[in-house]
Amino acid sequence: MSLLFRNRDVPGGAAKRQKLAWYRRALMWPVHHLQQAVASLGELWRNPFASLLTMAVLGLSLTLPSTLYVLVKNTSAVSGDWQQASQMSLFLRKEIDTKAIETLKTQWSLNPKIESVELISKEQGLADFRQQSGFGETLDYLESNPLPDVLLVIPADAFRTPEKARELLAELERAREVDFGKLDVQWLERLQALLNLAEDILGGLGILLCLSVVLIVGNTIRLNILSQREEIVVMKLVGATNAFIQRPFLYTGLWYGFIGGILAWLATAVLIWWVEGSVLSVTELYETQFQLAGLNFNEMLIVWLIAIVLGLAGSYLAVRRHIRSIEPQ
Repeated sequence: MSLLFRNRDVPGGAAKRQKLAWYRRALMWPVHHLQQAVASLGELWRNPFASLLTMAVLGLSLTLPSTLYVLVKNTSAVSGDWQQASQMSLFLRKEIDTKAIETLKTQWSLNPKIESVELISKEQGLADFRQQSGFGETLDYLESNPLPDVLLVIPADAFRTPEKARELLAELERAREVDFGKLDVQWLERLQALLNLAEDILGGLGILLCLSVVLIVGNTIRLNILSQREEIVVMKLVGATNAFIQRPFLYTGLWYGFIGGILAWLATAVLIWWVEGSVLSVTELYETQFQLAGLNFNEMLIVWLIAIVLGLAGSYLAVRRHIRSIEPQ
């Protein structure tokens, strides 16, 4: 009891507090916080079912945006690995000789905006067309090869977006050896638009779920305060400050977020494990290998920190309003 109400106004109390050494006050501050943090955790332990429900709501509310974030992150990684998305086909003039073509290829290979340049000669192009089209005998009746030499250009990483790729294509088309160029990025723009839409939906959904978590935690803390109204009145009668009374409730919100963040980790990991089998089945159909990446360590810490902040925010809003409104009559 002496620790609980040591700050109440008693005769000579101010003088006694002044005599207390500063280093003892500094040492007692974390001790008091630790005592109240452990006491609030014990209170949750004495009501495990109700406490676990609140933590589960908090954790599951964060599971949906974190899972959507993982899916968007993996989709962005897959789209970034498709280098052919920004591949440019530069069709050369037929009157250009082999030496000029090799010189142009060397010049472009040294360009920092370009990652690689590949030459497809007109002979190779005709052979590939003969093999893939099925018109082998018909092509034998051609008097000459109608196909031009083609340079396949893959831009550097900074020039693979549709806008940058178009700028680079316009620059390369100005070369006198080039007849015209082609860049098929329409499907990439559609994919990027879908990714942007998913990110916007993820952001809006995350904000709504975070607000719901704050309201749920705040309402839970409010009910706890109302259930302990008589105790709070007695504490204020003997001199307890609002800050002292609020502290256990704030630590309760912190524990809600702390354990709710762990539940969000587990639920997200389970969902990713559940979806991973379907993703592997799809990638096998396309004869590709893809490993679904979950939350890394830094991202897990961010989810945990968000959960703790939301728990504290909800409890803070509740105690700031209701603790002050409770006054002895």
